[in-house]
Amino acid sequence: MRSLSSTLLQAQKDPSTVPYVKVEVLDRIGGIARLRFQRHYTGTEVDFFHGATMPSDGSLIRARVDSTAGYKLYVQRVASPSPTSDFGTWDLVTSVSNSGDIAICSEGTMVLLFYVSTNQQTLYVKQSNNSGQAFGTPVTITTAPSPVTWVAADVKADGTALLLYLIGAASLYSVKRSGGSWGSPVLWSNSLSSINGMAVTYDLDWNVLVAGEDTPDNKPGVWTAIYGDGNAQATDTWSALRNLTIAEEGSGITFLAPFMEKPGTFRAMFIEQYTGTPSYKTPFFTYTTPSASYADNLWREPAPFELTCIYGVALAYKTSQVWLSTPYGVWSASLDPEPLDLSGDVLRVTASVSPTGGECEIELRNDDGRYLGLGSGNLDLLQKGSEVRVSPGYVTSSGQEASSGPTYWIQGFEHRRGNGVSTLLIHVIDAWGLFRQWRARRQFAWDAGDKNVSDLIAFVLARAGVDFQPGAASPTMTTHYPAFTIHPGETDEIALKRLLQTVQDVLTFSLGVCSSTNPLATDPSTYSYGTDHTIMEGRYHDPAPDFNRVQVFGAGTFSESYDWTEIPNVYDRLRQVHDANLDTPQKASDRASKELRHQAMDHRKGSIVVPVNAGQELYDVIDITDAAAGLSGAVRRVMAIRTEYSVTGQRPRYLQTLYLGGV
Repeated sequence: MRSLSSTLLQAQKDPSTVPYVKVEVLDRIGGIARLRFQRHYTGTEVDFFHGATMPSDGSLIRARVDSTAGYKLYVQRVASPSPTSDFGTWDLVTSVSNSGDIAICSEGTMVLLFYVSTNQQTLYVKQSNNSGQAFGTPVTITTAPSPVTWVAADVKADGTALLLYLIGAASLYSVKRSGGSWGSPVLWSNSLSSINGMAVTYDLDWNVLVAGEDTPDNKPGVWTAIYGDGNAQATDTWSALRNLTIAEEGSGITFLAPFMEKPGTFRAMFIEQYTGTPSYKTPFFTYTTPSASYADNLWREPAPFELTCIYGVALAYKTSQVWLSTPYGVWSASLDPEPLDLSGDVLRVTASVSPTGGECEIELRNDDGRYLGLGSGNLDLLQKGSEVRVSPGYVTSSGQEASSGPTYWIQGFEHRRGNGVSTLLIHVIDAWGLFRQWRARRQFAWDAGDKNVSDLIAFVLARAGVDFQPGAASPTMTTHYPAFTIHPGETDEIALKRLLQTVQDVLTFSLGVCSSTNPLATDPSTYSYGTDHTIMEGRYHDPAPDFNRVQVFGAGTFSESYDWTEIPNVYDRLRQVHDANLDTPQKASDRASKELRHQAMDHRKGSIVVPVNAGQELYDVIDITDAAAGLSGAVRRVMAIRTEYSVTGQRPRYLQTLYLGGV
């Protein structure tokens, strides 16, 4: 149960207290700010090697190579970037290689600009110590034995910098500046058959994104790797490659030109090029979940960005804005705009939550047409996909108080008019609705021993953009490493349900974040009904179970579990489970116990209707006292919740129906 203030706890037990429901709209999904980019500049510059960065003064520094006029490097500095800024004026720096990439990065007021000389082999860096207002003379880093193509770089606060550069098809070198001096280049320890671009962002380690083709299969893909700085990876060593996305050999797909930054969480863009008919060259964007480290490799399913280009889209950010840049375009988006509070216009809310999903409808007054401009002006956040938080509460002695309630996402709007009344109905879905919308683009497969159940759940949730923060989980969540496959076209919902069948745990959602918990038969009651908190209606069932004996057949092992209190009553009701991932007697025994435990919880034992408890959550254990039904402190588990709020009609409603299961 969510924690409530003493005043809110007291108010919800008083039948004369005035209801209050807080409804907010946020530009977030799964705890992540949703970036809705607006384009501010469309120029005639040619698509070629480029980059962008933002030093601490908030200026936007862009760099590009002009391939139409002798391959010259240009830089642009916009001191205070805004939608009306001049993004068309560039300053010449020098002539550069006709096949070499550039990189630009910053930390504090320091800006580093990397490029390849006209001989195609010598790498230079120019440094600015005043946020890009002026750059010093070029410093030679190294001269490669053959032409350099792609480069990537970043810098730490102490001035340590890392430059990655590519020679040949897949020879990726790193060279680091420490104490002001550049060291010797070192060939990386990983292997790809070809590389089509890299990106690096420093955050505790040097976090790297690489596009290319793997070896020996030549499958095109995008991979993450870490060049260590002593955090998740030993200093100056490479982690293994971890796949972010991949395509089949011969599919006509190529991935290239990745860029990456970390405005709150890692965000990346890369190009997916298709050479078939019709061909395309489309940027795709993705991001990691908030609680994930880079080493966790938990990325949302990449989504296309409306643009055609081949040299990628650079990211830069500072404070509250994220910027995108190509040589010929500039976009920006707010990192987290202020929520839109709809509470004062709410006429009706009907919300439900259950173990496999919930739904919600929100009806707002629109008698004066205040909701006719959806998605613009002060209603800018009121768009499909926006996050909605519905928080129940009351008017207390301390004012309007609410407990942070369920999170939903807008699916659509419905304007209603009739009998002199005009309203706006908002249709939303919960996290399970998000899981139903994600479908696997390809097969994902893990052998037994690759990942435990907790890791697999985190991966599945991340592809739908939902963060996973394991809570009080069962040991099985981290000790069971099953073979697992997500089939092409399969939804997140189906994959999750298959995973949850293997463990005792259940999933809960709060503020768009998913947690796991292991509901135990010994869990104590967290709230009492029928004493201080009135029960308005009650229906109490004591049904016979669907099964009272479980047999589990694993890989060379077997286990059986019994409900001895029910077998004498209704005879033998058998459930059999076959799972080749269960390869020890303990795993089989745990699975058998889990089946009976969930049977006890899931089997409905009635419902109660009560004044809204602002802190009530799914799977809470409660106790019920209802003398008319012969109950005194009877312990039940909350298996579904339906909350109704309405100020329309002759009689306002504010109540909850709690659907009960066994503990």
